[in-house]
Amino acid sequence: MKLRITIPTAVVVGLDDVAHLRAEDASGAFGILRGHADLLTVLETSVVTWRRTGGSEGHCAVRGGVLTVSGGERIALATREAVLGDDLIRLEDEVLKTFREKAAEERSARAGSTRLQLAAVRRIFEYLRPERGARRGPPMGLAARRPRG
Repeated sequence: MKLRITIPTAVVVGLDDVAHLRAEDASGAFGILRGHADLLTVLETSVVTWRRTGGSEGHCAVRGGVLTVSGGERIALATREAVLGDDLIRLEDEVLKTFREKAAEERSARAGSTRLQLAAVRRIFEYLRPERGARRGPPMGLAARRPRG
């Protein structure tokens, strides 16, 4: 099978002789062999492992991503970050920890950004619709629509 692992700026892995691949999505770990049905899945932050037809293994820590299998022969994985390594233990311990910390920082930054946006919208709303307590009249624009009697 052909395996391509890409990040936004480069092709990290390009192999034409992969016999087996193991990856992880939200449902758990799974394997892919030649002739696998077409597949599209979103990967978790994990280590993808493959075995080449010659018997050698390869490993790549990925920070999430989208994996596709097409025609039972082509595996493509697009991810934000990928780190190749021969030492599976180091990849699982150090690299995945770093990826998870970055993801947590990004979630925190998004939450802060959302809070700022909501505060800005509230201020704009307050400016456009001041409290009616002091005026005790209808909101602006509604006075002209009262029926005449």
